Amino acid sequence: MPNKQGEYIWYELMTPDIEGARAFYAAVVGWKIGDKSDMPGMDYRMINAPDAMVGGIMPLNQDMIDGGGFPIWIGYVGVNDVDATAAAIKAKGGTIHLPPFDIPGVGRLAMASDPQGAPFYVMRGAVEDGTSTAFAVEADGHCEWNELSTTDQKAAHDFYESLFGWTNAESMPMGAMGDYRFLYVDDLRIGATVEQKDRPALWRHYFHVPSIAKSAEAVKAGGGSIDMGPHEVPGGGHIIIGTDPQGAQFALSGPL
Repeated sequence: MPNKQGEYIWYELMTPDIEGARAFYAAVVGWKIGDKSDMPGMDYRMINAPDAMVGGIMPLNQDMIDGGGFPIWIGYVGVNDVDATAAAIKAKGGTIHLPPFDIPGVGRLAMASDPQGAPFYVMRGAVEDGTSTAFAVEADGHCEWNELSTTDQKAAHDFYESLFGWTNAESMPMGAMGDYRFLYVDDLRIGATVEQKDRPALWRHYFHVPSIAKSAEAVKAGGGSIDMGPHEVPGGGHIIIGTDPQGAQFALSGPL
């Protein structure tokens, strides 16, 4: 059966250097990434975890950069109706960057950003009898946490909860930083939000690795930087947030 409305179904890296990113993430996360395009007409490479495809890498060309594009990881949220969702995004104060369009054999999708500026995709896959496992907790190479840093947490929750049906069943107080508000699709916890008024709004997608310490070493050896961590989180796991050599921020989680 297809994924439920509001579940994450794909992750994509936009980068100016596909080969450089391919080498970096193969060493840091352990992904197997294609050495040639998987799609006609563009150099799009699939990202393979040990047990499934979890995302793709697409080139960020000069026209895209001139139009305001920059290296970034973006998540795809599954929806039942892309066109209706795109209309709702606009009605709720978001922005549509790529209006709904079809990729034959893949699905229908649109690129948007929320009212605070965090970009994301919405998508309805073309395969109705398959389920994406791109989001899977404690599975090596899969995303296991989606974290929104936003300048207006209340407004962000109003937007996403009404758009996707997400709920905020519980929160964790973080002192002066306010509440860390968890996000659910039914009983599945997919991530959380945090308010950071002094930073641009964005989504961080945390990919699970077997060893945070070894991944951190690979980040440095591969020309990336560690911006935060290793840092222990509730439950005993550890995270790092870094920047790859091409300028995209990434996040990893797993045992130390």
